[in-house]
Amino acid sequence: MELVSTWTGRTACLLQQAMRLTNEAFAERLGISERTISRWHANPGMTHRTEVQQILDIAYEEAGDTVQRRFALLLRPPAPRVEAQALRVAIAVVLRGDEVLLVCRRGDGELRWQFPAGMVKPGADPSTVAVQETHGETGVHCTIREQLGERVHPVTGVVACYFLADHLAGDAANLDPLENVDASWVPRSSLTRFIPQEQIYQPILEALEASA
Repeated sequence: MELVSTWTGRTACLLQQAMRLTNEAFAERLGISERTISRWHANPGMTHRTEVQQILDIAYEEAGDTVQRRFALLLRPPAPRVEAQALRVAIAVVLRGDEVLLVCRRGDGELRWQFPAGMVKPGADPSTVAVQETHGETGVHCTIREQLGERVHPVTGVVACYFLADHLAGDAANLDPLENVDASWVPRSSLTRFIPQEQIYQPILEALEASA
């Protein structure tokens, strides 16, 4: 049996592949949300929290010899970097008056504030994903005002598609407690106290300034 000392987004997805399960079926098997599985695909380098490590340990141990042998074969080749870079993520910058919507994510032993985001599956419309993921994570309904652009994210290597959106209804609530610890409206003027300015896509800063 292959020993996994630390589960990452990549190794968790390899276990899913070895089990030959869809995102929905794998999420049900682990007792977590399908959106969480999508994030693992979008961020193969992430390290899971202790609780998730334990969930994956149990799933692996209970999978049986055939799955464990298949997992060992999948684990040995390095994950091609081009696949990670081909993944797309839709990011919503949602405005409500002088406030912008943020979520506080867990990961790599740290908490990070960022805009609501979700992985774009092949054939899906990124703007629709941005709206759906915002509602799924925070309970906030929004509508897309314009696309701000896209780039290869300097940290994760995924193609990030950014959208400026307007609040329609709903207050911020943390609806994905496994991945997030909070969801909140913060003053636009205080945004860089939550996310360092050098990490914010420049067109976002320009759009927030123009909308002030």
